[in-house]
Amino acid sequence: MIADALFYLFSVAAVVSGLFVVTRKNPVSSVLFLVVTFFSLSGLFVLLDAHFIAAVQVIVYAGAIMVLFLFVVMLLNLGHFEGEQTDFRGALGRFAAATVSVTLLALVARAVLGLEELGGQGVVAESLAGAPDPVGAALEARGPVGAVAGPLFDEYLIPFELTSLLLLVAIVGAIVLARRREP
Repeated sequence: MIADALFYLFSVAAVVSGLFVVTRKNPVSSVLFLVVTFFSLSGLFVLLDAHFIAAVQVIVYAGAIMVLFLFVVMLLNLGHFEGEQTDFRGALGRFAAATVSVTLLALVARAVLGLEELGGQGVVAESLAGAPDPVGAALEARGPVGAVAGPLFDEYLIPFELTSLLLLVAIVGAIVLARRREP
């Protein structure tokens, strides 16, 4: 009962703060709403008994990545816009956004709730009906940390290192852009 209430609380907080991320004009407030979204997602991971992923979500995303985003936003002084800005907030832009949103919502609802020809079961439930449990097998073999760290540093080592290189390039680029503006 309380888990259901917490699920709905975290879900609503994640969706509402996610909407605020993309609708705020001030980039600093968008970044802070993104922090709220990350904490809400972390709460959902805790409800799913994925405590390690929840801790990583808070430490890596809400901690390190968001500090990096906030640092770059403040370094580039993006809070003040000069001149005319191209904006798609007119009637056509709102219609396009509403159309895409309703279409995506209908596709998700169709996948989760299911089709009549599947006998009332959703596509997700139907596809998972007889599937083996690779996550359970990895947890049995390596433990929770090893199940995440093993593939990360074995099969996905190159994408992991490229991501860190990309973040380093973003920091250096932000510093270069900020130094050009100084007299």
